[in-house]
Amino acid sequence: MRKYLHYHVIFKPEPEGGFTVIVPSLPGCVTYGKTLQEAKRMVTDAIEGYIASLKKHKESIPTDEGGFFTSIEIRRKASVYA
Repeated sequence: MRKYLHYHVIFKPEPEGGFTVIVPSLPGCVTYGKTLQEAKRMVTDAIEGYIASLKKHKESIPTDEGGFFTSIEIRRKASVYA
């Protein structure tokens, strides 16, 4: 059994402040924190709760082990609908 599970998380700054955090490999696992530090604590708690629910329902536990995350830039084209 692995000592740690690996998950990619996305921190999205919100216009009103704080951060929404999304865990792509755990559908519906989304949380929020007023600061980056709080958002990190909240997403750890959300992941642990999600995993507990999967175990309770005897479902497999997905991870991002071996995966990677990157960004891709797409050139914005002039919109004809503006």
